[in-house]
Amino acid sequence: MNRFPLFCMTLLLLMASSTLSQDVSYKFDDTANFSKFKTYTWVYFKNIAPIDNLTDEQIKAAVDAALAQKGLMKVAGDSNADLFIGYQTNEFIDEQFAEVPTSDASPRTIYTGKLSIGMYTPANHHLVWSGLASKTLDPKANPQKRQKNLNKAVAKLLKNYPPSQ
Repeated sequence: MNRFPLFCMTLLLLMASSTLSQDVSYKFDDTANFSKFKTYTWVYFKNIAPIDNLTDEQIKAAVDAALAQKGLMKVAGDSNADLFIGYQTNEFIDEQFAEVPTSDASPRTIYTGKLSIGMYTPANHHLVWSGLASKTLDPKANPQKRQKNLNKAVAKLLKNYPPSQ
C-alpha cells in the first residue's frame, strides 16, 4: 500500500473533529534559558512521509500564530534563528467491541491523531522543548471544523511554552 495517501489521511484526520478533548503533554530541558529564544525557523525531519502542501501550510500557520502570541518571531535562514522547530504527525486506528455483547454487535472504529512539535538549538541540535497533542478524531468533520480543532490543539499544546522554571 502506498504510504502517501495514508499519511495525507492521517493529517486530515488529525485536524478532524471529536467529542473528546485533546490530550497534551510536553517536556523540556530545565537547564535551557528560554528567555533568550526570540526567533525560530522551520526544519524538516528526515525519514518522514511527505504530506501535501496545503496540510503542511495549515499546521505551520497554526503553530506560527501560537508562537507569535508567545513573542517568538519566524525568520528566514538557519543562521538567524535561536530555535529550529519541526513537527511530525501520526494516526492510529483502533477497533473496540461493544461493551454489551449482542448478536448484532460490531466493532467501533476509533481514529486517533497525534501532532508532535520539537524545538532544538541550532548550534548542537539539542532538544530543548517537545510537546505532543493527541485527539480522537471524526473523519466526517468538515474542513472548517478540522481547522478549528487544529488551532485549538496547537494553542493547548503551546499553552505552557515557555515553561515556568
